Amino acid sequence: MPVPLVPLVPLVSVVVPLYNDRRTVDLCLRSIRAQSHPRLEVVVVDDASTDGSAELAAAHPVTLVRAEHNGGPGAARNLGVHHTTGDIVFFLDADLTMHKDAVAEAVALFAENPSYGAVFGIPDKEPLFPEGFIGQYRILQYHYWRKSAEGLVSGGFYALGAVRRTAFEQAGPFNPALRQTEEIDHAERLAARSPLLLTSRIRGRLSDESRLRPLLRKAFVRSRLRVPFYLDRGRAMRGMETGGRAVASLLAAVALATLPLIPRHPSAALVTALALAGSVLADLGQYRFVHRERGTAFLLRFTLAHLLVNAAVTAGLAAGLAQYAVSPRFRRLYAEAPAPAATA
Repeated sequence: MPVPLVPLVPLVSVVVPLYNDRRTVDLCLRSIRAQSHPRLEVVVVDDASTDGSAELAAAHPVTLVRAEHNGGPGAARNLGVHHTTGDIVFFLDADLTMHKDAVAEAVALFAENPSYGAVFGIPDKEPLFPEGFIGQYRILQYHYWRKSAEGLVSGGFYALGAVRRTAFEQAGPFNPALRQTEEIDHAERLAARSPLLLTSRIRGRLSDESRLRPLLRKAFVRSRLRVPFYLDRGRAMRGMETGGRAVASLLAAVALATLPLIPRHPSAALVTALALAGSVLADLGQYRFVHRERGTAFLLRFTLAHLLVNAAVTAGLAAGLAQYAVSPRFRRLYAEAPAPAATA
């Protein structure tokens, strides 16, 4: 009597880049152990942490790989992949936890759609920990932009997402020279070969930046570093980076730039008000979402915070354009091939 065929359960390799994540690493690794998918291997890459987070990770049933020096998230992910064997590589940043079916959903999505090269998840609208206002702002904004972009994308969200090993190998490793924009570079190479899906079937909880100054600096730097990427390709990434949001960022900068002129030139108040209104209208769905979730008082504070972030984005783009004009090295930022994956 013939033996019925049993579908093979794929081995999933979870790669966790770790750098000074003492606050979250235990919760992150516990969420991996709680996964419903039965076949996992877990590799944690300590990217030269200095806060004892690697020792906390070592207490879990994981393979701990230590980098000789801090190389950034791209280099850490490359090193992690080098120490794995699964057909699917699931990337999870150490400041995230994932819902118990996250890995199983990724496996199911690949089975349902064999053409997909990667499937990326969306963090919840609730933060991992109780947060102050900036932390709440960041999580809500992060969630909404990704949720609104759900579907096929050209950008990568490797903090919470899975990639077929064959697709990763075809695209090549992350470029270790890129520390803030390694995801968009890698996803561009990946998307040239196979579709990428952003989906709320893969979910998690995030602990993100909770202070305003570092958040503005991050928005400025990432925006500046995207300039050669955009100019080389003649377009932004498909998904979150819409024309409306570009207009919103520009108008936010205009509103802030004209604000100091009002005491000497009262007519400038009209320009400020129109620019502010236009910035809100250009991404109106986001503000409606925040109002539904938190009410009017929170929305007013959210609007001010987002105005500052949008202005930082515009300032970063302006700085990037200036740097692109004078620096051949900056213009070639994404033209150089990534180095081979690092070894321990």
